[in-house]
Amino acid sequence: MRRLIAFPCAGETLIGSLDEGAGSTGLLIVSGGNEIRAGAHRGMALLAAELAAEGVPVFRYDRRGVGDSGGVNRGFRAARADLLAACEAFRAEAPQVARLVAFGNCDAATTLALHGRDAGIARVLLANPWVVEPVDELPPPAAIRAHYAARLRDPATWRRALGGGISPGKLIRGLARIVRKPPTAEPLAAEALAAIAGWGADATVILAAGDATAIACADAANRAGIAPRTVTIATNSHSFAREADAAALAAAIRDLVTACE
Repeated sequence: MRRLIAFPCAGETLIGSLDEGAGSTGLLIVSGGNEIRAGAHRGMALLAAELAAEGVPVFRYDRRGVGDSGGVNRGFRAARADLLAACEAFRAEAPQVARLVAFGNCDAATTLALHGRDAGIARVLLANPWVVEPVDELPPPAAIRAHYAARLRDPATWRRALGGGISPGKLIRGLARIVRKPPTAEPLAAEALAAIAGWGADATVILAAGDATAIACADAANRAGIAPRTVTIATNSHSFAREADAAALAAAIRDLVTACE
C-alpha cells in the first residue's frame, strides 16, 4: 500500500510517498536535481512498489520547491534540512524500521554523502555523484576526453570528418577544454569525495559507464587518490532508464538493504 505523507521542514510542508513493507530496514530514495520523487520515467515509483512487495518499506519525497512540496528550491547545497525531516517522517510513519539505508542519484548522491550520517542513515548507495560544478555549457573535461576517445575509435567519425559533418567550432571548444589545466582543488569535489571516503565500507558508488557526471566523478576520485567501493553498469543512461539498467540498479539496492539485515 502506498500512502502520501505530509511533513514539516523549516516552516514549509513537504510531501512524501511511503510504500509500506513489514521489513525492519527501510529504504529512503532521494531525488536529484529538480526531479520529482517519482523519478525519471516514474522509475523510482516503480522501484519502490517492487521493493515494497518484497517487504521493504520505501520512502520518497520532494524537497522544498520541487514537485508537490512548498517553499523555494535552493538546490542540493541547501537540502540538508529536507533530508533530516524526511528521515524523521519515515521513522514516525514506519515505526518498525530499525535501520535506514538510502539511495540517491546525481546531486542527491552528494547530499547523502555530505549529510546522511547526520540523518542517522546506516548505508548509502550513491549513483553518479555530482562532484564537478559546470563552468560553461560543455561537459566536464574527463567526459569530453572519454567522448573523443570513443569517437576516434569509430570509423564513422572519420567518414563524417572527411565529409565535413563535424563542426570545427565545437571541436575546437572541446579540445580546448581537454587541454585546459584543471584547478588544483575543486572545492565541491574535495568536499564530496572526502565525505564519500568517510563512509568507508558503508558507501557504495554506482556509475553509469557512459554518463558524463559518472565519468567526471571517477576521474576526480582517481586524481584525489580515493577508491570507494564501486559498481559500474554498462549504460549511457544517467537515470538507468533502460530495462537492463533498471534491473542492475534494483539488484544493487537489494544488496544495500540485505547488507543491513
